[in-house]
Amino acid sequence: MTAPNTESAAVRPARRGRAPVVVAVSLGGGTGAAARYAASLWWPTQTGGFPWTTFWVNVAGCALIGVLMVVVTEVRDAHRLVRPFLGTGVLGGFTTFSTYAVDIRHLFAADQVRTGLLYLAATPLAALAAVWLATWATRRVSPPGTRGDTDTKSERSS
Repeated sequence: MTAPNTESAAVRPARRGRAPVVVAVSLGGGTGAAARYAASLWWPTQTGGFPWTTFWVNVAGCALIGVLMVVVTEVRDAHRLVRPFLGTGVLGGFTTFSTYAVDIRHLFAADQVRTGLLYLAATPLAALAAVWLATWATRRVSPPGTRGDTDTKSERSS
């Protein structure tokens, strides 16, 4: 005789509990990807030119991720679906490091090696700087005494 399958009974409720998160990420991802696509239509990149639209989309998206993470983890309590919808979904769909890789490939194929190398280095550096600066600035402007705030107002102004 075999033991009853107790694992499947425990897995079913867990899957149902994740369904709202999957829906939130999906809806947010579609929204973010549509916004990114709209930006590429409004500001198209010329063949062989520096892909400014993708560059600024990634930098702006990373900055917004920095702001969002501080707000939802340190400043205020947020609904459990805010972070998956906005962070993973909207901003994950908006930022596009796959297009960044394709842009580099196109630049190299068009013999724009210097531009490709500049873009290759500048994008992750600018994106990381944007996250750091946005996180720092959001913490600086957050009201004293907010959730996760351990320093005093006088320490903030120094």
